[in-house]
Amino acid sequence: MTSPLGNAAAQASFRAALDSGALHHAWLIAGPEGVGKASFARAAALRMLAEAVDPSLPRGFAVPDGHRTASLFAAGSHPDYRLLERLQKDPDKPELARSITIAQVRTLQPMFATAPAMSSRRVVVIDAIDDLERNGANALLKNLEEPPVGTIFLLVSHAPGKLLPTIRSRCRLLRFERLTDAEVATVLRAQLPEADEAEIAALVTAADGAPGRGLRFAGLDLAKVDQAIAAIAADGDPDNGRRAALARQLAGKPAQARYEAFLDRVPAFIAGAAKARSGEPLRTALDAHAAARDLAGAARGLSLDASGTVFEMAGIVARLHAA
Repeated sequence: MTSPLGNAAAQASFRAALDSGALHHAWLIAGPEGVGKASFARAAALRMLAEAVDPSLPRGFAVPDGHRTASLFAAGSHPDYRLLERLQKDPDKPELARSITIAQVRTLQPMFATAPAMSSRRVVVIDAIDDLERNGANALLKNLEEPPVGTIFLLVSHAPGKLLPTIRSRCRLLRFERLTDAEVATVLRAQLPEADEAEIAALVTAADGAPGRGLRFAGLDLAKVDQAIAAIAADGDPDNGRRAALARQLAGKPAQARYEAFLDRVPAFIAGAAKARSGEPLRTALDAHAAARDLAGAARGLSLDASGTVFEMAGIVARLHAA
């Protein structure tokens, strides 16, 4: 396993702390969702555990696949590693629980009651600490205040400002930023070797600097959705034909994923259009962006009819033509 692409400065900062021999016991890995924070946390955890038993490993974050630590890590059976994340509500369904529970935090206590099994170090990754319910956060705080010997906590956060101040104060901040379009494209090509360049380009746009976000939209033919949005903005769709066609395409359960992507794409498209405007056309675009963002939020929060929402959202896009 290697560390994810991008955020070289943050990764170098962590590597320097690791090399110093005085690694802080708790790290808050913060930044936008989908930029590789969780991937880095897992890579860093593996590297720390491997390095603790094999200091001769070449410098960096990579660990050979055949290394015993890597094999245990991949199998989910390394005795000195724990990952806390939202669990599936039902093993047969993909839906996840709303939070990481206090019961999950309490599963750490038997491990903390003993010394690390394979070296002097163990690692706990929480992805994401934002999902930890309040009483679970309070339980975790006790461990952050009095860390078990040899334990390193890597806490992934998309919104660190919402965390308990007492948790933030116990952690060293490691800030991750959005990736460049070129870096996003590299990640997407590696993850989606069958995707053509048109799809990669559409996913890069949708990703907005976060490869994880782009991967969520893979296989949804976003290029055609973007083309439809652009066409409506270009001619205003005077007879509502394009709007109606798009509403038909994105309605119904089979199209749910594309519909969700559409709700994200329209505000982003309008924001992009606003960058090239000034004066009254800019005001029109900004008003359209606010309206699209509000409609997308209402559509999700109130479970609005998909067909009607798409038609209305496309009408907001059509305002760009009049300006």
